[in-house]
Amino acid sequence: MTYISTDRANARGRLSGMRRRREHPDPVAAFVARGLAVVPAAAPSSAGPGCSCTRIGCPMPAGHPLSRGWRKEASADPAQLERWRTRIPDANYASPTGETHDVLEVPAAAGARALASLTAAGIPFGPVARNAAGDRYLFFTTARPGEADLDEWWSSDLDARPEETETTGLRWHTRGSYVLIPPARAVGGGVARWVHDPEADLPDPLRILEALADACEA
Repeated sequence: MTYISTDRANARGRLSGMRRRREHPDPVAAFVARGLAVVPAAAPSSAGPGCSCTRIGCPMPAGHPLSRGWRKEASADPAQLERWRTRIPDANYASPTGETHDVLEVPAAAGARALASLTAAGIPFGPVARNAAGDRYLFFTTARPGEADLDEWWSSDLDARPEETETTGLRWHTRGSYVLIPPARAVGGGVARWVHDPEADLPDPLRILEALADACEA
């Protein structure tokens, strides 16, 4: 897999080297190797259209953790990941937010604008993924301390956090939330992809929040 660099100012040779280093045959294992926890998530059903959880009327097909205890069960242990893969070989993987990292999620068009503006301004940003549906970008950041310790299932559709953030289309995934990580698969056939270096350092969310908010309102 080749990841897309947004810094066009780098020399071609340097970019080629960066892309080679970022290639990884196992994106989930590479994510876990960074110390970022994951937990098995529902995937498209192998028995037909719908969600692998087989829940009647599933509100988030192939878009939620498999277990109600996902927050406690999440792990960054490579051995645990291998055990999950043996037991549930076709699972997607979700990563709980708010402990080791947060995620700022925006519409894809706004995400592309934000990437361009951050690059032009020379503001460092971290890993960025596009969701399986292709309509949202996820900017991975450090965790914001001090959030209330929530205990909700399927809470990733909550509005942006903190509460005073009222930008349309912006979601701030922190404690009590999660995101699906590449290469998560959607029921419609899409696959989540990294669009910027998954090995990049995680930035402070406040460093990139303004650019994301401006991009959403453009």
